[in-house]
Order: sequence, then C-alpha cells, then structure tokens
Amino acid sequence: MTAYPSLMNLIFHPYELQLKHTFTISRESHNTQPSLVVELQADGISGYGEATSNPYYNITIENMRLQLEKIKPKLLEMPVSAPEQFWQTFEPHLKDNYFALCALDMAYNDWYARKKQQKLFELWKLNTANNPLTNYTIGIDSIEKMIAKLREKPWPIYKIKLGTKNDLDIIHALRKETDAVFRVDANCGWTAAQTIENAKELKKLGVEFIEQPLRADDWEGAKEVYQHSVLPIIADESCIVEADIDKCLGFFHGVNVKLTKCGGLTPGKRMLEKARKLGMKTMVGCMTESSVGISAIAQLLPLLDYVDMDGALLLKEDIAKGVDIIHGQVFYSNIAGTGVTLF
Repeated sequence: MTAYPSLMNLIFHPYELQLKHTFTISRESHNTQPSLVVELQADGISGYGEATSNPYYNITIENMRLQLEKIKPKLLEMPVSAPEQFWQTFEPHLKDNYFALCALDMAYNDWYARKKQQKLFELWKLNTANNPLTNYTIGIDSIEKMIAKLREKPWPIYKIKLGTKNDLDIIHALRKETDAVFRVDANCGWTAAQTIENAKELKKLGVEFIEQPLRADDWEGAKEVYQHSVLPIIADESCIVEADIDKCLGFFHGVNVKLTKCGGLTPGKRMLEKARKLGMKTMVGCMTESSVGISAIAQLLPLLDYVDMDGALLLKEDIAKGVDIIHGQVFYSNIAGTGVTLF
C-alpha cells in the first residue's frame, strides 16, 4: 500500500544575510547575500533546504519562489518515496531553475531522514571518521585588509580568492603570516599561460591546488593547464551538472560540486560518487549559505577530499543552528536529518 504523508506544506523563509566583510571575487563584490530557506512540513515534521541568489546564473529569490509555487499542487499528491524518486519527479518541473530544485531537494532529504529518525549521513551509510577539514575563505581586498582577515580568523586551511594584478604578491604576503595550507581560487580570472606560470611559484608557497583559473568554456586552455601545471586544478564553473563529470575527465584533476548549481543533495551525491570512480579528487563548495545549507553539505563529507563550507562563518549573524565548525572540524547536531533548527 502506498504511504502518503499528511498534507505536505511548502513554506518560504526569505532572508538578507549580512556578511562580516565585503566579499569580493574576480567578477563581483557584495555585503549581503539574499537567501531562500524552504521548509517542507508534513506528519508533524519539518525539513529545511536553502539556496542563495546568484547574479552570475541569473538566480533571484523571486524567481526561485515563483518556480516553487508552481509545484505546490504536485506536492499534495506525492507519496512518501525515496529522495531519488522525489528528485526525478520534480526535476522536469524545475529544470530551468536548479537553485530552486536544490532548496526543495535538500528540504525533502532532511524531512525524509527525520521521518526515518536518522541523520542523513547515517541513512546513506557513510562513515564520518575521516572527514576532511573545511577551509576558510579570504576574499579579494587590499593586501593589508586580506592580512587583517587572516589574523582575525586563525585557521588550518585558507582558500584565497585571486584574479587581481598582484596575485603572487598577495600569497607572498599572506604566507609570512601563517604556515596554514593555502588553496587559491581565481574564479575564471587567469589565462592558461598565467596559470601554468603562477602554479610554479604558488607550489613553492605551500598552495595545495588551484580552483577554476580559466573561463568555464576554455576547454582548450584547460587541457593545456591540466598537462603542464605543477599543481592540481579543480573545476568549479566548468562543472555544473552530472554530465559535466565525464566532460571534466582529462581536463581537471578534480571537481568542486555546488549543490545549488546541480539541483541538490541527490544529484550532488551521484556526481561525487561518479568522480571518485573515475579517480578524480572530490570537493563540495558553498555559496555563502547559512547553517541550513552548510549542514546539508556536511552530510557529504565522507565522500570528499576537500571541502569549502565556511558560508555561515562569513555571516554577521546566522539564521539557524546546525553543524558546528571549530578550527576547520565539523561537529554534527544530535538532531536527525541534516540537524537544522531555524532561529
């Protein structure tokens, strides 16, 4: 007999997340981050998901909300099913807005695991004993201000945003301040020649890898960099959806999966498992989410080599309680699902 939940209610919680510092990457700066938290409510249980707006992908809180409003009637007739089936049901309706699909899928995964009275990673039968540490991101600024941000937050691993005229000067200056591991993210700001040359100096300065140095569509340049860089190259903007994993093989050493871009935890988990089978390094990155989105990412940690889940740490005030992050290490909530409670 098919099990149906009581009326599955979809509730929207829009937020304007305030950042501690102006956050700058190679193509934009911002002081706030609009975010939409989606709550799925049924059988006395709430599940939570989140997606932030993103001008690069033409995503706004309003267009996410409008897309999700359209699928409300479909939720009423949806039986209790595994998250994979849930995602397959709603993907055709939200294929033009994977950020909205992400928030919905994340909320359902949370709801489903809570209904099963398990933490999501337990439901997936994942072992968290060897979880990687998360980095802390230093956005582009004057060298003095980047040093100040680093001093403000002592951390074992930093991701440094680059894509300026003095990128190597930045890393030289920051290296004088700490022995921490460095990762650099040029956010499509370099050429192939620059990347190959910069990698030589960055390796001497203790940089672990370079993330997305070239434009997302520069596959010829990516191949050249892949063959000649002395540092591993991780795809970000070049790896959006599941089909991109195969596409990145032989062009990147690893992939950074963003849940908002691929449509949620369900496809994100599949992408990571596929990349691992292909021998690629795996990473998940955040999009300056609150602890709602960050706690969802935490469920995937056993599948990752690297993780960038510092979004909630960059906020002046969080909007939820979920996982705790102390000096890079993630500590899970005792609550089932992703462990989130909205304030």
